[in-house]
Amino acid sequence: MKIKNRFILCSLIALLIICSIVGQSRSSSAATPSFVILNTYYQSLNIGDEFWLVAFSSDGSIPKFKSSNSSIASVNTYGLVRAKKAGTTRITAKFKNGEASCKVTVKKTKITLNATRVSLERKQTFQIKATTSNGHEVTFKSNKTSVATVSSTGKVTACKPGEARITIKADGTVANFKVTVKKPTLRLSQTSAYLYHGQKLRLVCTTSSGIPVTWKSGKKSVAVVSDTGEVTALKHGEALITAQLDGVSKTCLLTVRKPQIKLSKTKATIKIGSSLTLTAKSSTGQMPDWSSSNSKIATVDSSGKIHALKKGRATISATEDGTKETCLITVTE
Repeated sequence: MKIKNRFILCSLIALLIICSIVGQSRSSSAATPSFVILNTYYQSLNIGDEFWLVAFSSDGSIPKFKSSNSSIASVNTYGLVRAKKAGTTRITAKFKNGEASCKVTVKKTKITLNATRVSLERKQTFQIKATTSNGHEVTFKSNKTSVATVSSTGKVTACKPGEARITIKADGTVANFKVTVKKPTLRLSQTSAYLYHGQKLRLVCTTSSGIPVTWKSGKKSVAVVSDTGEVTALKHGEALITAQLDGVSKTCLLTVRKPQIKLSKTKATIKIGSSLTLTAKSSTGQMPDWSSSNSKIATVDSSGKIHALKKGRATISATEDGTKETCLITVTE
């Protein structure tokens, strides 16, 4: 194609020289119209394209070029035409005694996308592929970067639930791409649980996006939960354990039960200076706290061993998380 255009251009230049010589040899008056020839009278271009408009007249004079709308296509002194935006204009070559024009049509750039919409979850990505009718590069822009961002190469990244519009531009042509960031789906390993204080439980929450949830306890005095879903019971009562992600939540109702305590004796008689060890079985498997109602008569240590000090009565108590069991001790001489 370039060889053909070059041949045409050379031929027209040669013809121009011949006509110039002929024009100079003629004895016509200055007012006689010149015979004007162009290398083309119609040209269709893409935005950014260029071509040479060659003009010559029979009198051999040099033309002056002008565009009827230079915002659509411009022309320089030597006839180089440059397409700027879609539309139609005329490039005129004016001579002293004549003129001729070429109609130039600049085609609108077309943008073709591999898709016009996508549905994602947070942190998921999608690659927009955009091609143009003239091979020009496109630009990408998101109208809501808090919902979805887009790179200079068209890679979309979902940020949070919502909707965003990606605008693709090239040569004044605009195409739109819709991004919907969905809320995730959560599945919790259990919705209710029972523990005694001091016991632990691991809750597991899976998400459709694969992003870890955040955990929260509704009553930290009853139970606490770690960043990985490990629940620790602190005292009897109820606490709502919540797993949350992007506005979606799942809950587990945790009930911390009162422990049950069974003492080896509920009453006993011992002599002054003697000792007795009480045993306590708790449903939690933990050792209760021991206390005496009258430590002048009888004392008790942390293992439940009672020491009789003087004649009288004392109540020995085993307590754990609000549960109390007692043993009446009578000290004799």
